[in-house]
Amino acid sequence: MLLRSAASALLRTSTEIPSLCPVLQVRFVRLSLHYTSRSRPFSTSARLCKKNKKSLWLQLAQGQTMDGNIEEVLAPLRLAVKEQGDLVRNMKQDGAPDVDVNKAVAELKARKRTLEAKELALQPKDDIVDRSKMEDTLKRRFFYDQAFAIYGGVSGLYDFGPVGCALKNNILQAWRQHFIQEEQILEIDCTMLTPEPVLKTSGHVDKFADYMVKDVKNGECFRADHLLKAHLQKLMSDKKCAAEKKAEMEGVITQMDNYTQQELTDLFVKYNVKSPITGNDLTPPISFNLMFQTSIGPGGNMTGYLRPETAQGIFLNFKRLLEFNQGKLPFAAAQIGNSFRNEISPRSGLIRVREFTMAEIEHFVDPCEKVHPKFSNVADLDIILYSSKAQTSGQSARVMRLGDAVEQGVINNSVLGYFIGRIYLYLTKVGIAKDKLRFRQHMDNEMAHYACDCWDAEAKTSYGWIEIVGCADRSCYDLKCHARATKVPLVAEKPLKEPKVVNVVQFEPNKGAIGKAYKKDAKLAMEYLSVCDECFISEQEQLLSETGEFTIETEGKTFKLTKDMVSVKRFQKTLHVEEVVPNVIEPSFGIGRIMYTIFEHTFHVREGDEQRTYFSFPATVAPYKCSVLPLSQNQEFMPFVRDLSEAMTKNGVSHKVDDSSGSIGRRYARTDEIGVAFGITIDFDTVNKTPHTATLRDRDSMRQIRAEVSELPVIVRDLANGTLTWAEMESKYPIFEGQETSKRDTVEE
Repeated sequence: MLLRSAASALLRTSTEIPSLCPVLQVRFVRLSLHYTSRSRPFSTSARLCKKNKKSLWLQLAQGQTMDGNIEEVLAPLRLAVKEQGDLVRNMKQDGAPDVDVNKAVAELKARKRTLEAKELALQPKDDIVDRSKMEDTLKRRFFYDQAFAIYGGVSGLYDFGPVGCALKNNILQAWRQHFIQEEQILEIDCTMLTPEPVLKTSGHVDKFADYMVKDVKNGECFRADHLLKAHLQKLMSDKKCAAEKKAEMEGVITQMDNYTQQELTDLFVKYNVKSPITGNDLTPPISFNLMFQTSIGPGGNMTGYLRPETAQGIFLNFKRLLEFNQGKLPFAAAQIGNSFRNEISPRSGLIRVREFTMAEIEHFVDPCEKVHPKFSNVADLDIILYSSKAQTSGQSARVMRLGDAVEQGVINNSVLGYFIGRIYLYLTKVGIAKDKLRFRQHMDNEMAHYACDCWDAEAKTSYGWIEIVGCADRSCYDLKCHARATKVPLVAEKPLKEPKVVNVVQFEPNKGAIGKAYKKDAKLAMEYLSVCDECFISEQEQLLSETGEFTIETEGKTFKLTKDMVSVKRFQKTLHVEEVVPNVIEPSFGIGRIMYTIFEHTFHVREGDEQRTYFSFPATVAPYKCSVLPLSQNQEFMPFVRDLSEAMTKNGVSHKVDDSSGSIGRRYARTDEIGVAFGITIDFDTVNKTPHTATLRDRDSMRQIRAEVSELPVIVRDLANGTLTWAEMESKYPIFEGQETSKRDTVEE
């Protein structure tokens, strides 16, 4: 829809469209070899185009502008993505080496980014927010600001002011209402300090890391891949840079996500990368774990971390939550709280920070019964979906009915589909624009090996498309990992209608051989083997047959087990109750990112007055629902202001009284600037006439109605709750045109 509107705008104006995104400066290397079959050498890049179209492709990849139909402009980019997507599929089918597949996937991602950047660049100019003006408003009105500012500030840490705090609380309250209350989800609140073994099991200790380099003199740190990319782009921008050298550096940028630590080290030496601030030498790249490490207890013997996500606390309390739910599946648990990631290079305001609020749901469901009983409630929603197939074939995201997406297998199951629908309804309710919201499916190479299907809710901002919510079908991976590590079965029991004969696979330990090898630690190894699941057993059985041994780790100890120590036993048994390891559907919300998106999507400048800005927050989440403004500082207005304020409080309506000396227009502008949804003005008609009335102003339209003062608190409450609309108010109450009495009338009376 956006592309069609952009195309019509182009045809009307026939003007050039400026490049709006630096990503467009990336060029692709046209390699002479292309993948055909296993008998030919592997090339990680599909042929970009025919020789006679090469120049057009390079023009587009470089972000040069063109007149004419947008689809004609995008067609070569779409074709390039499709060719590379086909190449990746063929390489996987033919069993190409992983290193070649990874390189081909990196090239596919680079082409996708260029296509997407071009699509964004072709959007109408009026679709882009004035970020500097918006950020000036946010800072000036203290929505939020950098933490410890009077000490110079710390990047990646922010403090929320009164308005930002109220907005954030309202966003979270709307989340609780929409999910926890309406879906009857079980809310818990877990500690933020997490012992190391928990995060070792989840994989965060070993894998939650980025490569970092340091200035050798002042110790300033930089994220290695970001710094290398910026350095290469600077070299490429030099007019003296040879075409071959540019092509070489483009190839390096394309493969940036795939380099090992040693490869990054070699590239830093090869391109002589220095500190961009001081010009000093840099240390070789080192792996930097993104978790904040600490010690629990005064002895310093227990290593812990500030949690990088809230999900683990829910998994660890699964048994207690299942008991609370009378042992029945499905059920869901949720948690709202702060998480911490020690980002090397925080940037983009609230989008990439070191401390952030998350709201996560873990929906536990029988893997054989992934059908949601309430899916019909959201099946008719039309949502912009960007499927994995569309991404690898160069197609755009498209509007699709949610029910059709599940029926056609675009979305894996109706439970996942239901939550995608509910996420969409929540995000649009709190102020995110429907036409700037899409759900992008992870491609196969993006998903963890255990995941069934993953979708990200992405919002279009001045930074491009950013992920604000993730929604993943994580299968049973997390519960199995923690069960294996703790030897506590994290399962649900499901009564069977009829007894069932099942095949059982389990380890058969040779207690004598293990005891002889590991003495007092043998019990640990045997306890670990007793709780292993079939998938793990099968993997280790294959290792036993191939290498004659496999290794397990438990409670900080490593055990090497050989064929004479353990075997695999298979047998059948009759079950009357079946143990089920639930699958988990996990919607994960980044509240800071959602807030930032709402800022951009609701920020406006008054027509005809560039200095008057305002936020059109939905009344549900507006920091204050209403302002109460006496027309002037005349003392006759004050009893009405006081009574209205008390009545507002009794009705649970957050409000702000502004009885300062400025003009009423200036005070309207002040409240609009912080997104106050409605405004009540006490004027001379309020004082002079009975029944006493006051005006109620709508922030977005600036239109006003007049109603009795006694009715206004309930009216504002219902408007804020969404049970009344402004259109209904205008049809029921008289439109305010101007005062009929004045201060002189009061004196004369």
